[in-house]
Amino acid sequence: MVEISGPRPTDLLTIGEVVARTGVAASALHFYERKGLIRPERTDGGTRLYPRHMERRIAIIQVAKRLGIPLSEVADQFAALPQDRMPSLRDWNRLNERWRARLRARQLELARLQEEMTRCIGCGCVSLNACLVVNPGDALSSEGHGARRLLPIEDDEGAAGAAGAAGAAGAAGAAGAA
Repeated sequence: MVEISGPRPTDLLTIGEVVARTGVAASALHFYERKGLIRPERTDGGTRLYPRHMERRIAIIQVAKRLGIPLSEVADQFAALPQDRMPSLRDWNRLNERWRARLRARQLELARLQEEMTRCIGCGCVSLNACLVVNPGDALSSEGHGARRLLPIEDDEGAAGAAGAAGAAGAAGAAGAA
């Protein structure tokens, strides 16, 4: 019988090896560990050793970050995956099905935002205070300062980020001034 040697999903990698293979900083790996997104094994001396299959989780985290998906949402999805073994194709397919609906909802929300911004920019009014289409009679001012119609941007803890809200307010103000 011929035995094929090579990397196995259960091989243990040092943090330095994971950093080199994924391009993710060690501090980010520690952060993901604290958030429960990845779980290394520990030696008696406390050294972290990551099963090779954790690289797949790290790759998904990186893609989710690029797509603006909060880490809390990634953690919710990862909760259904086994931590003690490499997820099977069936496990990944279930994750894909659950995420597909969320990603589709995001696509629809982005399309709605784009449509609203196009309408707002195309109307020719000088500000959202005077806008007869989106904000007749400045009705939104009673709801408070800032961008009232844009959804808040959530940070990794799920709370609305101040920088995200400020950026959204700036985008709304720029759109109204166009």
